[in-house]
Amino acid sequence: MGNSETAKPVGQTDALELTILMPCLNEAETIEICIKKAQDFIERAQIKGEVLIADNGSTDGSIEMAQALGARVVNVPQKGYGAALSGGIDAALGTYVIMGDADDSYDFSNLDPFVEALRAGNDLVMGNRFKGGISDGAMPFLHRYLGNPVLSFIGRLLFNINIGDFHCGLRGFRRDSIRDLQLHTSGMEFASEMVTRSAMSRLKIAEVPTTLRPDGRSRPPHLRTWRDGWRHLKFLLMHNPRWLFVYPGLFFSVLGGLAALILMFGPVQVAGSVELGTNTFIAACVITILGTQLLTFGALARMMATRSGLLPVGEPSRILRTWATTDNIALFAFWLFLFGVILFGVAFGQWARLGFGNIENPLPTRLTVAGFSLMAVSVQTAFAAFLFGIIEIPTREQSTDSN
Repeated sequence: MGNSETAKPVGQTDALELTILMPCLNEAETIEICIKKAQDFIERAQIKGEVLIADNGSTDGSIEMAQALGARVVNVPQKGYGAALSGGIDAALGTYVIMGDADDSYDFSNLDPFVEALRAGNDLVMGNRFKGGISDGAMPFLHRYLGNPVLSFIGRLLFNINIGDFHCGLRGFRRDSIRDLQLHTSGMEFASEMVTRSAMSRLKIAEVPTTLRPDGRSRPPHLRTWRDGWRHLKFLLMHNPRWLFVYPGLFFSVLGGLAALILMFGPVQVAGSVELGTNTFIAACVITILGTQLLTFGALARMMATRSGLLPVGEPSRILRTWATTDNIALFAFWLFLFGVILFGVAFGQWARLGFGNIENPLPTRLTVAGFSLMAVSVQTAFAAFLFGIIEIPTREQSTDSN
């Protein structure tokens, strides 16, 4: 999280129930109406709360406007949407925090569903703009029908989260629960990190309808469609090694291995004049090697992520640490290499019997390719085994802690 903790205002106590947090970067056109709506909600709902502005370097008078209305302002020097929110969360005094953009696109006067869901025991309450209603012109066509639905689907698929609007900017949460996650991204992907890390940490997540209207600014929004969309997608994939490495690796390994096994001893007629022969066999071996590489990357990524605390230790991690020892993997790689040498030796023997001349029978060629493929896989696996061992070596800090 951010490091912009500020001193509490004079007379302020920690007994606040709610902080309404708004990140701000030159929002003079809309900051006042957002603060007034938030303050009206706090008064109407009779909640002991505050409005907190996390300013990210405004130069248009936004800070002065906010302070004049009685909102508390915290300065966050580190640039970025995520950095501003992290700093605001650190400085918040409420047990619960509801965050939303200060562009008047979200309705801060109707936060009752969020408060009710938080009081019911949820750690994170997401708004769903698709269920609550999106006004005409509030969301670009590409975002509404491609970007948000696709990224939300990927998020649900990768992290098994029943959330329909993965990137809604209006959301509420228990401050201590989110701070314990130690979120670290500073850009727009902070929104994805909050949801994914909450799911991986088994926090209780709920979703409530909310509305979205066109923002009240005359300038373009800070969001950049392709850049920020890619950053969200990259974040989702990097935090799920199974979908980034393991599942594709299994697919390629099984597909390539089966195809190579079928084509090992001769061509296969598929349909009509289409025949899968030696070239297809070579391609299948290459695909198998690629799959093995992805599986190795997945195992390494999972071990490093759990070791660093980025991902929780789950069943796959325990299996890796129990079975995937340096000794076991190195032994497996040895037998794999030996089998590859045997296949190559058989092919070499057949070639020798022909006087090292032209080979009309494609079997020796296939045996040669299969042998070298197995040797390549075994060498990679062996080096991965030692890398697993290096990762498991206790650091100086860990050794000190264990003593």
